[in-house]
Amino acid sequence: MQEFAAAADIVYAVMPATPQYAWPLLRERIGAEIWIKHENHTPAGAFKIRGGLTYFAKLREFDPNCKGVIAATRGNHGQSVGIAARRHGLPATIVVLHGNSSEKNAAMRALGVELIEHGDDFQAARELSMELAAQRSLHAIPSFHRHLMTGVSTYSVEFLRAVPKLDVVYVPIGLGSGICGMIAARAALGHRVEIVGVVADAAPAYALSFAARRPVEHAVTTQIADGLACRATDDEALALILRHVSRIVRVTDAEIVSAMRALYTDTHNLAEGAGAAGFAAIVQERSRLRGKCVGTVMTGGNVDLALFASMAASS
Repeated sequence: MQEFAAAADIVYAVMPATPQYAWPLLRERIGAEIWIKHENHTPAGAFKIRGGLTYFAKLREFDPNCKGVIAATRGNHGQSVGIAARRHGLPATIVVLHGNSSEKNAAMRALGVELIEHGDDFQAARELSMELAAQRSLHAIPSFHRHLMTGVSTYSVEFLRAVPKLDVVYVPIGLGSGICGMIAARAALGHRVEIVGVVADAAPAYALSFAARRPVEHAVTTQIADGLACRATDDEALALILRHVSRIVRVTDAEIVSAMRALYTDTHNLAEGAGAAGFAAIVQERSRLRGKCVGTVMTGGNVDLALFASMAASS
């Protein structure tokens, strides 16, 4: 637990622990006690800030001559990098795909990052970021790394300590830092909660890899869950998921939209697509959850207003 405590000290110097609530209307909707961990309540509006803070706290140890950083993102990781880079006095370059969330782009620019738009999916943006890292002698920050995972795991430690009776927790999977943080926290605390992964049906690489027990790439077509829009898995994350996750649930864009509306109606919290995916999986599996204590993570609330308005109007 010493590593988690050290990470918590770094995170809590910037933000308090986020809340978790058992919402009565969600209980009525599902027929089970439903707890939401509100990572939409961080200064970046998403859980990623925790990983950025802990990664940068260690950066000088393994790259003492770092003059600047670069990362690829769909938005939340980029905000995390921007906030942490500013705190450490380092310039940051962020690569996003064409058509990325305009409001996430604006938030990153407001943090002082150089924003570059490239490619049609996250993988293309990621590949350019690696090329630019070499060309400009920048430190390339990955989307999955032990130091990121350790920081992210602090929300899982908070959640499992606050609700020790949790029977099952549904965790959305982008590249894997969130669910691997939950795995690490469960082991450290000796908790027995069942961990279920959740992916977008239109970004199924982790689900397909889980079924095949090996890495499987797949094109991404989700229009809602940009935080889950990964074409390829991370090898280290996949290995942990294969060993410690009971199953992976695939949720459609329509199910995610329905979950976003339900979460707003029942909790008055705005969830982005990835942030609502866990609850969408709970709705899909509600018949097996009757009478249980169930948790999920609202991983972020950074959804563009126009997109959310259109989804609300279509209900």
